[in-house]
Amino acid sequence: MPYAEQFEKAGKPAVVIVFEDQDECLKQGALLLGIPHVRRAYCSRTEDGVEDATRIIKPLIDALTLPLTAKEKEGGRWEVPDKRILFEGTLDEAEEFYERAEKVPVLGNAYISLYTDGMAIRIPTEERVQAMLKGTSHKPDELITLQSDHTPREMGVGGKKGTPVRFEPMKRIATVEKIAINAVMAGCKSEYMPVLLAIAEAGGGGGDGRGSLGFCVSGPIAKEIGMNFDVGMLGPGNQANRSIGRAAELMWCNLGGNIPKVTSCGIMGNPLFNCFPENIDALPLGWKGVNEEYDFKKDESIIYVLGMRGGPPGSLTFHSTEFSPGRYRTFQKSGSGGMAKRLGKEGVPGPHNWLEYQVPSLWAGREGGYNFIILPEMAQHLYEAGFKSKDEVYQWLYESSFMPFSEYRKHASPDFRTGGWRGVEKTSGKPWKELPDDYMVPAVNDPYENCIIVAGGGEETSHWVNGRTANADPAYGIDVWR
Repeated sequence: MPYAEQFEKAGKPAVVIVFEDQDECLKQGALLLGIPHVRRAYCSRTEDGVEDATRIIKPLIDALTLPLTAKEKEGGRWEVPDKRILFEGTLDEAEEFYERAEKVPVLGNAYISLYTDGMAIRIPTEERVQAMLKGTSHKPDELITLQSDHTPREMGVGGKKGTPVRFEPMKRIATVEKIAINAVMAGCKSEYMPVLLAIAEAGGGGGDGRGSLGFCVSGPIAKEIGMNFDVGMLGPGNQANRSIGRAAELMWCNLGGNIPKVTSCGIMGNPLFNCFPENIDALPLGWKGVNEEYDFKKDESIIYVLGMRGGPPGSLTFHSTEFSPGRYRTFQKSGSGGMAKRLGKEGVPGPHNWLEYQVPSLWAGREGGYNFIILPEMAQHLYEAGFKSKDEVYQWLYESSFMPFSEYRKHASPDFRTGGWRGVEKTSGKPWKELPDDYMVPAVNDPYENCIIVAGGGEETSHWVNGRTANADPAYGIDVWR
């Protein structure tokens, strides 16, 4: 779409090739870019490639050459509405108003809520919003802007300090008061406001508009507001973890204008994701917290954005270890069981580098790093196995991602990105097509696409989600929003 905008505004005809079931999403994007009647040609999701290309040639040429109709010559751009949604009436009437939903034809007439995430909310009365605003020193009418320079994310937040944050997918702007309104609706407390404003600075819960994001709080504010560090931190029960995550989702709806298949073209979507805290106190000696990894001080608090690569950009996809607590425990204590057999450690007590067990599955069908969410005990085992810093783990993961080119070329993503292996492989400096089958290619571009977050408690297990992009900056200061 951005390319079509550039051509159209330069006076050159452009046609967008799109799947017909995504036409409504394209219409909304075209209106947002000021090219509301850009022509399109429809390709098929299932038809044979050669047949599809042959069928689409004539409509493509027609769209490029036929004279514009009077309707197509009309311009226009979607303008960001900046109105306060305020309802006066009884509490029951207000609940009915804020929980309204409308049918969306392209979703098979499914109902999508206008102002909520589909669940009941707390009514944002003037009094409740004013009480919420007491959690920050920032003025209600202050625009949400970047508080420091950030490398632009693909289709997402970025730019110089002071740049207004535009919430995806409809690129709306917002004020501090609007964050407070969403906080009230989500059931937050006023002391959460600095965290919520940092999440807003990061673009809210929608990332690039196609998938919800997760957030990790790194720093002392997590304890101040009573976040759950231990068992069940990703589940229900803790008001801070749960309501902060929900407020981010509401920002995606109310500030970003997200409507599935209308303004965003995701796939299945992601469930409500909590905001959870990093357990900095449980880090092994010499290991940095995520806040320090991004040059903040140990006593400074940040929001770290998860789910920045892999799958649709901005999507959050959970994976879990396949080993249960008992299997992990016997591996570390006595060197017995399937894990020990795979790694050749039978009869050898730990501590062992348990990540070795996971490596075969990490890059079996994808590329890029991971955010590893691991328990304190598992972090300590890595430390005792020889990793005296996170940097050493990241380097080991990078080196472990190398595979023969004969295997790497079976991955679908790099073939797609390189246009049939055209271009240059960066570690060798040679064209892809000149590489021998046994040349070792990394599945991770940079060691720092991986990130380790020590959190949670209880029995041994771990989760990992899509990793970070090394040149992006997914960390946003919280203290500046106090």
